Amino acid sequence: MQVFEEIQTILSQQNPFVCYVKPNETVWNLLIQQNDEIIEFSNQAGFVIMPFHEGKQVVVPFEGNTFLQGAIDNTEKKEVQNFTLSSSQKEAFENLVSKGVSAIQQGEFDKVVLSRKIILKQQISIVETFENLISTYQTAFRYLFFHPKIGLWMGATPEQLVKINQNQFETVALAGTQLYSENVSWSIKEIEEQQFVTDYILDKVKDKVKQLIVTDVKTVKAGNLAHLKSFISGELTADFQANDLIKTLHPTPAVCGLPKEKAIDFILKNEDYNRKYYAGFLGEYNKNNQTDLFVNLRCLEVENDVVNIYVGCGITKDSNPEKEFIETENKSMTVRNVLVAKHF
Repeated sequence: MQVFEEIQTILSQQNPFVCYVKPNETVWNLLIQQNDEIIEFSNQAGFVIMPFHEGKQVVVPFEGNTFLQGAIDNTEKKEVQNFTLSSSQKEAFENLVSKGVSAIQQGEFDKVVLSRKIILKQQISIVETFENLISTYQTAFRYLFFHPKIGLWMGATPEQLVKINQNQFETVALAGTQLYSENVSWSIKEIEEQQFVTDYILDKVKDKVKQLIVTDVKTVKAGNLAHLKSFISGELTADFQANDLIKTLHPTPAVCGLPKEKAIDFILKNEDYNRKYYAGFLGEYNKNNQTDLFVNLRCLEVENDVVNIYVGCGITKDSNPEKEFIETENKSMTVRNVLVAKHF
């Protein structure tokens, strides 16, 4: 398909760009920046990529840049390779989870989302891996972002941060994770975790928006995983616009915890690495009066000669450290299942 050849050329020229496909769509979108400046976001219409906590808030503006679209052909899946990890991290992550559980039991916060960075020492074929990602995860938001001064990120995220059309908005409360099967049953821990997220969002927006609607919780499939999800929608007011809503929602309890500030403080002090754009958000901002943003989950970063895969899970008072480690392993397979080795 022509778009993948185009991406290969842009990468070799080291120009900033993003290519993305929306959930359940078969149209690719390619936005190419005309220079290699880092353009900081200040409400310009464009594709935004925002960090979890600290870092550059970047936009590739639609105005003055090249924007192309086309249909995705059915491509054959490229051959995937098992990549070896640089270290297991099992003990370190389980210790981190135990620390989180202790803090919850001591009343510091109700929930914290803890994560780890899995480092694979081999190089990947970026374009072929992206092709696999697009064809494998058709219900996810799939993207490939590159900027020579920021790096290369790629992912297939199941989680919408917010969708805004004129003054109507929709967001989701997503939490709980297990391997998908026909007879998924959820524990009280997982049901509570999802309710935490729902309650948080409602509490933050209920007095500021109109016509607030919450759907029942449903089980949804994302790759080989199942999650609990409910939709929350409403109408923005003159005093509470798109940017106010985005700032209120990010980061959601689904990526940091509750209460938010205390959970973030614990994460920054204990995770021992910088999440950068993992658990941040990205997507279209104010394109034809519509905003379509997603939480940056199930993602990887290519950094020099290694691939970093970012994974996390929600920790509550009932969390079992070993089970949480296994959950991160399961989540990492979303990305690991599509990796194509670089051809030398």
